[in-house]
Amino acid sequence: MESTFYLREIFHYFLHFVFPLLIAKVFFKENWQKAYLLMLATMIVDVDHILANPVFDPNRSSVGFHILHRYPMVLLYFLGTVFLKGNYRIIAVGLLFHMITDFQDYYLWKFF
Repeated sequence: MESTFYLREIFHYFLHFVFPLLIAKVFFKENWQKAYLLMLATMIVDVDHILANPVFDPNRSSVGFHILHRYPMVLLYFLGTVFLKGNYRIIAVGLLFHMITDFQDYYLWKFF
């Protein structure tokens, strides 16, 4: 059980810090450094966690619960990846991937 916890944490932070680098290098080749930094900056979306009590609950999904993680917001992030251009699209990609990461962190790991 404890090793699963560590694996979950490693995978979660890999998706938050390393995978955006891969996204930046593949999809934003010309400005991958800027794209990577913008995607990292989207982690500011987690500021909504401070409004929750407790701030972190491993038995609660962030997606659908916290204000900036609610499904209408996720829809806006998705639409941003489709309709926005330039830096705004990169930010939308970062936000959407953040939601995917948080979603899998709760739902995927329930089975292990």
